Amino acid sequence: MKKLKKLIKKEIERQKETINLIPSENYVSKDILYALGSPLTNKYSEGYPGKRYYPGNKIYDEIEEYVKNLALRAFNLSEREWSVNVQPYSGSPANIAVYLALMKPKEKLLGFSLTSGGHLTHGHYVNYSGKLFKVKQYSVNPKTGLLDYEEIYKLAKKFKPKVIVSGITAYPRIIDFKKFGEIATEVGAFHLADISHIAGLVLAKLHPSPFPYADVVTTTTHKTLRGPRGAIIFMRKELEETINKSVFPGLQGGPHNNVIAAMGIMFEEAMKKNFINYQKQIISNSKKLAEELIKAGFNLWTNGTDNHLMVIDLKPLNLLGKTAEELLEQANILANRNSLPNDQSPFNPSGLRLGTPAVTTRGMKEREMIKIAEFIKRILINRENPFKIKKEVVDFLKNFPLPY
Repeated sequence: MKKLKKLIKKEIERQKETINLIPSENYVSKDILYALGSPLTNKYSEGYPGKRYYPGNKIYDEIEEYVKNLALRAFNLSEREWSVNVQPYSGSPANIAVYLALMKPKEKLLGFSLTSGGHLTHGHYVNYSGKLFKVKQYSVNPKTGLLDYEEIYKLAKKFKPKVIVSGITAYPRIIDFKKFGEIATEVGAFHLADISHIAGLVLAKLHPSPFPYADVVTTTTHKTLRGPRGAIIFMRKELEETINKSVFPGLQGGPHNNVIAAMGIMFEEAMKKNFINYQKQIISNSKKLAEELIKAGFNLWTNGTDNHLMVIDLKPLNLLGKTAEELLEQANILANRNSLPNDQSPFNPSGLRLGTPAVTTRGMKEREMIKIAEFIKRILINRENPFKIKKEVVDFLKNFPLPY
Protein backbone atom coordinates (compact mmCIF):
# COMPACT_ATOMS: atom_id res chain seq x y z
CA MET A 1 0.00 0.00 0.00
CA LYS A 2 2.82 2.41 0.87
CA LYS A 3 4.46 1.74 -2.50
CA LEU A 4 1.26 2.44 -4.43
CA LYS A 5 0.44 5.56 -2.42
CA LYS A 6 3.90 6.85 -3.18
CA LEU A 7 3.50 6.13 -6.90
CA ILE A 8 0.05 7.77 -7.01
CA LYS A 9 1.47 10.86 -5.33
CA LYS A 10 4.32 10.93 -7.87
CA GLU A 11 1.85 10.68 -10.74
CA ILE A 12 -0.22 13.57 -9.37
CA GLU A 13 2.96 15.66 -9.16
CA ARG A 14 3.83 14.69 -12.73
CA GLN A 15 0.44 15.88 -13.91
CA LYS A 16 0.80 19.15 -12.03
CA GLU A 17 4.22 19.84 -13.57
CA THR A 18 3.42 18.84 -17.16
CA ILE A 19 1.90 20.78 -20.06
CA ASN A 20 -0.51 18.20 -21.46
CA LEU A 21 -1.21 18.73 -25.17
CA ILE A 22 -2.52 15.22 -25.84
CA PRO A 23 -6.00 15.98 -27.29
CA SER A 24 -7.55 12.76 -25.96
CA GLU A 25 -6.73 13.55 -22.31
CA ASN A 26 -8.22 15.92 -19.76
CA TYR A 27 -8.63 16.54 -16.02
CA VAL A 28 -11.81 15.62 -14.14
CA SER A 29 -13.39 17.61 -11.33
CA LYS A 30 -13.24 16.68 -7.65
CA ASP A 31 -16.93 15.76 -7.83
CA ILE A 32 -16.23 13.22 -10.57
CA LEU A 33 -13.34 11.80 -8.55
CA TYR A 34 -15.77 11.44 -5.61
CA ALA A 35 -18.08 9.22 -7.69
CA LEU A 36 -15.19 7.21 -9.13
CA GLY A 37 -13.87 6.43 -5.65
CA SER A 38 -17.30 5.69 -4.16
CA PRO A 39 -18.60 2.32 -2.85
CA LEU A 40 -20.69 2.03 -6.04
CA THR A 41 -17.73 0.00 -7.32
CA ASN A 42 -18.77 -2.77 -4.87
CA LYS A 43 -21.99 -3.71 -6.71
CA TYR A 44 -22.43 -6.19 -9.54
CA SER A 45 -25.21 -5.09 -11.91
CA GLU A 46 -25.27 -7.34 -14.99
CA GLY A 47 -28.23 -6.50 -17.17
CA TYR A 48 -30.26 -3.31 -17.51
CA PRO A 49 -32.52 -1.33 -15.16
CA GLY A 50 -35.42 -3.53 -14.06
CA LYS A 51 -33.81 -6.58 -15.67
CA ARG A 52 -30.75 -7.39 -13.57
CA TYR A 53 -29.18 -10.79 -12.99
CA TYR A 54 -28.30 -9.91 -9.38
CA PRO A 55 -30.45 -8.63 -6.51
CA GLY A 56 -29.76 -5.40 -4.63
CA ASN A 57 -29.84 -3.07 -7.66
CA LYS A 58 -32.87 -0.92 -6.85
CA ILE A 59 -30.81 2.21 -6.13
CA TYR A 60 -28.36 1.57 -8.93
CA ASP A 61 -31.28 1.21 -11.38
CA GLU A 62 -32.27 4.76 -10.41
CA ILE A 63 -28.70 5.98 -10.96
CA GLU A 64 -28.41 4.44 -14.41
CA GLU A 65 -31.80 5.70 -15.56
CA TYR A 66 -30.95 9.18 -14.28
CA VAL A 67 -27.64 9.21 -16.16
CA LYS A 68 -29.29 8.02 -19.37
CA ASN A 69 -31.85 10.81 -19.07
CA LEU A 70 -29.07 13.35 -18.52
CA ALA A 71 -27.23 12.10 -21.62
CA LEU A 72 -30.30 12.60 -23.82
CA ARG A 73 -31.02 16.02 -22.31
CA ALA A 74 -27.43 17.19 -22.74
CA PHE A 75 -27.59 16.59 -26.51
CA ASN A 76 -31.24 17.73 -26.82
CA LEU A 77 -32.44 14.32 -28.01
CA SER A 78 -36.06 13.14 -27.98
CA GLU A 79 -36.77 9.97 -25.97
CA ARG A 80 -39.25 9.02 -28.68
CA GLU A 81 -36.50 8.90 -31.32
CA TRP A 82 -33.32 8.06 -29.41
CA SER A 83 -32.13 5.67 -26.76
CA VAL A 84 -28.78 5.56 -24.98
CA ASN A 85 -26.54 2.89 -23.46
CA VAL A 86 -24.10 4.16 -20.82
CA GLN A 87 -22.52 0.79 -20.00
CA PRO A 88 -19.60 0.43 -22.51
CA TYR A 89 -16.26 0.29 -20.74
CA SER A 90 -14.52 2.47 -23.34
CA GLY A 91 -14.74 3.72 -26.91
CA SER A 92 -13.21 0.77 -28.72
CA PRO A 93 -15.59 -1.89 -27.31
CA ALA A 94 -18.48 0.52 -27.85
CA ASN A 95 -17.71 0.67 -31.57
CA ILE A 96 -17.19 -3.10 -31.77
CA ALA A 97 -20.53 -3.67 -30.01
CA VAL A 98 -22.27 -1.51 -32.62
CA TYR A 99 -20.61 -3.31 -35.52
CA LEU A 100 -21.54 -6.72 -34.12
CA ALA A 101 -25.13 -5.54 -33.67
CA LEU A 102 -25.48 -4.20 -37.21
CA MET A 103 -23.30 -6.61 -39.17
CA LYS A 104 -22.41 -10.26 -39.40
CA PRO A 105 -18.73 -11.22 -39.69
CA LYS A 106 -17.41 -10.74 -43.24
CA GLU A 107 -20.01 -8.10 -44.08
CA LYS A 108 -18.75 -4.76 -45.37
CA LEU A 109 -17.49 -1.80 -43.33
CA LEU A 110 -16.36 1.55 -44.75
CA GLY A 111 -14.21 3.50 -42.31
CA PHE A 112 -11.75 6.36 -42.00
CA SER A 113 -8.08 5.49 -42.55
CA LEU A 114 -5.87 5.73 -39.47
CA THR A 115 -3.13 7.61 -41.34
CA SER A 116 -5.64 10.21 -42.52
CA GLY A 117 -7.17 10.96 -39.12
CA GLY A 118 -9.43 8.01 -38.35
CA HIS A 119 -9.29 5.55 -35.45
CA LEU A 120 -8.07 1.96 -35.11
CA THR A 121 -11.68 0.84 -34.68
CA HIS A 122 -12.66 2.37 -38.01
CA GLY A 123 -11.45 -0.75 -39.80
CA HIS A 124 -7.66 -0.79 -39.34
CA TYR A 125 -6.23 -4.23 -40.10
CA VAL A 126 -4.61 -4.72 -36.68
CA ASN A 127 -7.93 -4.10 -34.91
CA TYR A 128 -10.81 -6.58 -34.73
CA SER A 129 -12.87 -4.10 -36.74
CA GLY A 130 -10.48 -4.85 -39.61
CA LYS A 131 -10.29 -8.58 -38.95
CA LEU A 132 -13.95 -9.47 -38.45
CA PHE A 133 -15.34 -7.53 -41.40
CA LYS A 134 -14.56 -6.89 -45.03
CA VAL A 135 -13.17 -3.36 -44.95
CA LYS A 136 -12.48 -0.49 -47.28
CA GLN A 137 -11.16 2.79 -45.94
CA TYR A 138 -11.52 6.31 -47.25
CA SER A 139 -8.65 8.77 -46.95
CA VAL A 140 -8.14 12.50 -47.28
CA ASN A 141 -7.05 14.38 -50.37
CA PRO A 142 -3.23 13.99 -50.29
CA LYS A 143 -2.69 17.61 -51.39
CA THR A 144 -5.14 19.40 -49.08
CA GLY A 145 -5.41 16.88 -46.25
CA LEU A 146 -9.20 17.36 -46.37
CA LEU A 147 -11.99 14.80 -46.68
CA ASP A 148 -13.19 14.46 -50.27
CA TYR A 149 -16.88 13.62 -49.98
CA GLU A 150 -17.29 12.97 -53.70
CA GLU A 151 -14.56 10.32 -53.55
CA ILE A 152 -16.11 8.82 -50.41
CA TYR A 153 -19.44 8.63 -52.23
CA LYS A 154 -17.87 6.91 -55.24
CA LEU A 155 -16.12 4.40 -52.98
CA ALA A 156 -19.30 3.71 -51.02
CA LYS A 157 -21.37 3.27 -54.17
CA LYS A 158 -18.89 0.76 -55.55
CA PHE A 159 -18.21 -1.09 -52.28
CA LYS A 160 -21.81 -1.11 -50.95
CA PRO A 161 -20.98 -1.32 -47.22
CA LYS A 162 -23.40 -2.34 -44.49
CA VAL A 163 -21.97 0.34 -42.15
CA ILE A 164 -20.21 3.66 -42.86
CA VAL A 165 -18.21 5.23 -40.03
CA SER A 166 -17.63 8.96 -39.72
CA GLY A 167 -15.59 10.60 -36.98
CA ILE A 168 -12.02 11.51 -36.15
CA THR A 169 -9.03 10.97 -33.93
CA ALA A 170 -6.52 13.22 -35.68
CA TYR A 171 -8.43 15.25 -38.27
CA PRO A 172 -8.29 18.99 -37.48
CA ARG A 173 -11.24 20.13 -39.57
CA ILE A 174 -15.04 20.17 -39.44
CA ILE A 175 -16.79 16.94 -40.44
CA ASP A 176 -19.84 17.23 -42.69
CA PHE A 177 -22.08 14.62 -41.05
CA LYS A 178 -24.93 15.58 -43.36
CA LYS A 179 -22.94 14.43 -46.39
CA PHE A 180 -22.04 11.17 -44.65
CA GLY A 181 -25.72 10.66 -43.87
CA GLU A 182 -26.70 11.30 -47.49
CA ILE A 183 -24.04 8.86 -48.71
CA ALA A 184 -25.22 6.19 -46.26
CA THR A 185 -28.86 6.65 -47.31
CA GLU A 186 -27.91 6.49 -51.00
CA VAL A 187 -26.09 3.15 -50.65
CA GLY A 188 -28.41 1.64 -48.03
CA ALA A 189 -25.88 1.63 -45.18
CA PHE A 190 -26.10 2.39 -41.48
CA HIS A 191 -24.27 5.58 -40.51
CA LEU A 192 -22.22 5.37 -37.30
CA ALA A 193 -20.79 8.71 -36.16
CA ASP A 194 -17.93 8.36 -33.69
CA ILE A 195 -17.68 11.75 -31.97
CA SER A 196 -15.32 10.68 -29.18
CA HIS A 197 -13.00 13.63 -29.75
CA ILE A 198 -15.54 16.34 -30.50
CA ALA A 199 -18.49 15.43 -28.25
CA GLY A 200 -17.97 18.50 -26.05
CA LEU A 201 -17.87 20.74 -29.10
CA VAL A 202 -21.04 19.13 -30.48
CA LEU A 203 -22.83 19.51 -27.12
CA ALA A 204 -21.86 23.20 -27.06
CA LYS A 205 -23.09 23.62 -30.67
CA LEU A 206 -19.59 24.60 -31.81
CA HIS A 207 -19.38 21.72 -34.29
CA PRO A 208 -22.22 20.46 -36.53
CA SER A 209 -24.21 17.68 -34.87
CA PRO A 210 -24.31 14.17 -36.34
CA PHE A 211 -27.64 13.29 -34.71
CA PRO A 212 -29.97 14.39 -37.55
CA TYR A 213 -27.95 12.30 -40.01
CA ALA A 214 -26.76 9.20 -38.09
CA ASP A 215 -28.34 5.93 -37.02
CA VAL A 216 -25.87 5.47 -34.15
CA VAL A 217 -23.55 7.92 -32.37
CA THR A 218 -20.74 6.74 -30.09
CA THR A 219 -18.51 8.80 -27.85
CA THR A 220 -15.98 8.40 -25.12
CA THR A 221 -16.47 10.58 -22.06
CA HIS A 222 -12.92 11.55 -21.08
CA LYS A 223 -11.87 13.90 -23.89
CA THR A 224 -13.65 17.21 -24.56
CA LEU A 225 -16.54 16.08 -22.32
CA ARG A 226 -14.05 16.16 -19.40
CA GLY A 227 -15.51 13.11 -17.68
CA PRO A 228 -14.40 9.66 -16.49
CA ARG A 229 -12.86 7.05 -18.76
CA GLY A 230 -15.90 5.39 -20.31
CA ALA A 231 -18.14 5.46 -23.38
CA ILE A 232 -21.74 5.94 -24.45
CA ILE A 233 -23.79 4.68 -27.39
CA PHE A 234 -26.73 6.74 -28.68
CA MET A 235 -28.98 4.80 -31.06
CA ARG A 236 -32.18 5.29 -32.98
CA LYS A 237 -35.06 3.79 -31.01
CA GLU A 238 -35.58 0.93 -33.45
CA LEU A 239 -31.97 -0.25 -32.89
CA GLU A 240 -32.15 -0.14 -29.09
CA GLU A 241 -32.81 -3.83 -28.38
CA THR A 242 -30.26 -5.10 -30.90
CA ILE A 243 -27.43 -2.83 -29.73
CA ASN A 244 -28.19 -3.28 -26.02
CA LYS A 245 -27.96 -7.05 -26.44
CA SER A 246 -24.68 -6.61 -28.27
CA VAL A 247 -23.21 -4.69 -25.33
CA PHE A 248 -24.61 -7.13 -22.75
CA PRO A 249 -24.58 -10.10 -22.82
CA GLY A 250 -22.85 -10.05 -26.20
CA LEU A 251 -19.58 -8.32 -25.40
CA GLN A 252 -19.19 -7.46 -21.73
CA GLY A 253 -20.39 -8.28 -18.24
CA GLY A 254 -21.45 -6.04 -15.38
CA PRO A 255 -21.19 -2.28 -15.86
CA HIS A 256 -18.77 -0.12 -13.90
CA ASN A 257 -21.32 1.53 -11.63
CA ASN A 258 -18.94 4.13 -10.20
CA VAL A 259 -17.97 5.27 -13.71
CA ILE A 260 -21.60 5.61 -14.81
CA ALA A 261 -22.40 7.73 -11.77
CA ALA A 262 -19.35 9.87 -12.62
CA MET A 263 -20.77 10.27 -16.14
CA GLY A 264 -23.90 11.69 -14.55
CA ILE A 265 -21.87 14.33 -12.74
CA MET A 266 -20.05 15.02 -16.02
CA PHE A 267 -23.37 15.70 -17.79
CA GLU A 268 -24.60 17.88 -14.93
CA GLU A 269 -21.41 19.93 -15.31
CA ALA A 270 -21.77 19.96 -19.10
CA MET A 271 -25.21 21.55 -18.95
CA LYS A 272 -23.92 24.63 -17.14
CA LYS A 273 -23.05 27.84 -18.98
CA ASN A 274 -19.40 27.77 -17.96
CA PHE A 275 -19.01 24.47 -19.84
CA ILE A 276 -20.06 26.19 -23.07
CA ASN A 277 -17.53 28.94 -22.38
CA TYR A 278 -14.91 26.25 -21.75
CA GLN A 279 -15.58 24.66 -25.15
CA LYS A 280 -15.33 28.06 -26.84
CA GLN A 281 -11.98 28.62 -25.14
CA ILE A 282 -10.73 25.22 -26.30
CA ILE A 283 -11.28 26.27 -29.91
CA SER A 284 -9.85 29.76 -29.39
CA ASN A 285 -6.76 28.26 -27.79
CA SER A 286 -6.42 25.66 -30.54
CA LYS A 287 -6.60 28.26 -33.30
CA LYS A 288 -4.11 30.51 -31.48
CA LEU A 289 -1.67 27.66 -30.86
CA ALA A 290 -1.89 26.65 -34.53
CA GLU A 291 -1.34 30.24 -35.64
CA GLU A 292 1.73 30.63 -33.39
CA LEU A 293 3.22 27.30 -34.47
CA ILE A 294 2.93 28.34 -38.13
CA LYS A 295 4.57 31.67 -37.32
CA ALA A 296 7.36 29.75 -35.57
CA GLY A 297 8.11 27.82 -38.76
CA PHE A 298 6.15 24.59 -38.31
CA ASN A 299 4.21 22.97 -41.15
CA LEU A 300 0.69 22.08 -39.94
CA TRP A 301 -1.32 19.39 -41.67
CA THR A 302 -4.25 21.16 -43.46
CA ASN A 303 -2.56 24.48 -42.54
CA GLY A 304 -4.49 24.93 -39.33
CA THR A 305 -7.49 23.70 -37.35
CA ASP A 306 -11.23 24.11 -36.87
CA ASN A 307 -11.48 22.08 -33.69
CA HIS A 308 -9.47 21.17 -30.57
CA LEU A 309 -6.45 19.58 -32.24
CA MET A 310 -3.76 19.99 -34.87
CA VAL A 311 -1.04 17.83 -36.41
CA ILE A 312 2.49 19.02 -37.16
CA ASP A 313 4.14 17.55 -40.25
CA LEU A 314 7.72 17.02 -39.08
CA LYS A 315 9.21 15.95 -42.42
CA PRO A 316 10.51 19.47 -43.25
CA LEU A 317 12.42 19.40 -39.94
CA ASN A 318 13.88 15.97 -40.69
CA LEU A 319 12.38 14.72 -37.42
CA LEU A 320 10.38 11.60 -36.64
CA GLY A 321 7.30 11.87 -34.46
CA LYS A 322 8.77 9.58 -31.82
CA THR A 323 11.89 11.73 -31.54
CA ALA A 324 9.87 14.92 -31.24
CA GLU A 325 7.60 13.32 -28.65
CA GLU A 326 10.60 12.25 -26.55
CA LEU A 327 12.31 15.64 -26.76
CA LEU A 328 9.16 17.42 -25.62
CA GLU A 329 8.59 14.97 -22.78
CA GLN A 330 12.09 15.71 -21.49
CA ALA A 331 10.85 19.28 -21.05
CA ASN A 332 7.60 18.14 -19.37
CA ILE A 333 5.49 18.81 -22.48
CA LEU A 334 3.27 16.01 -23.76
CA ALA A 335 2.21 15.67 -27.40
CA ASN A 336 1.90 12.32 -29.15
CA ARG A 337 3.36 11.05 -32.39
CA ASN A 338 0.76 10.52 -35.09
CA SER A 339 0.64 8.96 -38.54
CA LEU A 340 0.25 11.04 -41.68
CA PRO A 341 -0.72 9.76 -45.16
CA ASN A 342 2.03 7.61 -46.70
CA ASP A 343 3.77 6.98 -43.37
CA GLN A 344 5.20 3.48 -43.28
CA SER A 345 4.95 2.77 -39.55
CA PRO A 346 2.65 4.01 -36.75
CA PHE A 347 5.56 3.50 -34.34
CA ASN A 348 7.77 5.94 -36.24
CA PRO A 349 5.38 8.32 -38.02
CA SER A 350 6.16 11.79 -39.30
CA GLY A 351 3.36 13.60 -37.48
CA LEU A 352 2.94 15.09 -34.01
CA ARG A 353 -0.60 15.57 -32.63
CA LEU A 354 -1.39 18.41 -30.22
CA GLY A 355 -4.61 19.60 -28.61
CA THR A 356 -5.92 22.13 -26.11
CA PRO A 357 -8.67 20.52 -23.93
CA ALA A 358 -6.39 19.78 -20.94
CA VAL A 359 -4.49 23.08 -20.88
CA THR A 360 -7.80 24.94 -21.23
CA THR A 361 -9.14 23.08 -18.19
CA ARG A 362 -6.17 24.47 -16.26
CA GLY A 363 -7.28 28.00 -17.10
CA MET A 364 -4.90 28.80 -19.93
CA LYS A 365 -5.92 31.22 -22.66
CA GLU A 366 -4.49 32.66 -25.88
CA ARG A 367 -1.56 34.35 -24.15
CA GLU A 368 -0.38 31.02 -22.79
CA MET A 369 -0.66 29.42 -26.24
CA ILE A 370 1.96 31.91 -27.45
CA LYS A 371 4.28 30.76 -24.66
CA ILE A 372 3.67 27.08 -25.34
CA ALA A 373 4.40 27.53 -29.06
CA GLU A 374 7.64 29.27 -28.06
CA PHE A 375 8.63 26.31 -25.85
CA ILE A 376 7.97 23.90 -28.71
CA LYS A 377 9.94 26.00 -31.19
CA ARG A 378 12.93 26.22 -28.86
CA ILE A 379 12.96 22.45 -28.43
CA LEU A 380 12.18 21.17 -31.94
CA ILE A 381 13.51 23.95 -34.21
CA ASN A 382 16.21 25.72 -32.18
CA ARG A 383 17.22 22.38 -30.59
CA GLU A 384 17.76 23.89 -27.15
CA ASN A 385 18.38 21.53 -24.25
CA PRO A 386 14.91 20.31 -23.18
CA PHE A 387 16.03 19.69 -19.59
CA LYS A 388 16.85 23.39 -19.30
CA ILE A 389 13.41 24.33 -20.60
CA LYS A 390 11.79 21.87 -18.16
CA LYS A 391 12.57 24.24 -15.28
CA GLU A 392 10.77 27.05 -17.10
CA VAL A 393 7.78 24.79 -17.78
CA VAL A 394 7.46 23.83 -14.12
CA ASP A 395 7.61 27.50 -13.07
CA PHE A 396 5.10 28.43 -15.78
CA LEU A 397 2.61 25.84 -14.50
CA LYS A 398 2.62 27.16 -10.95
CA ASN A 399 0.15 29.78 -12.18
CA PHE A 400 -2.25 27.03 -13.33
CA PRO A 401 -2.72 24.62 -10.42
CA LEU A 402 -4.79 21.45 -10.52
CA PRO A 403 -7.47 21.03 -7.83
CA TYR A 404 -5.87 17.91 -6.32
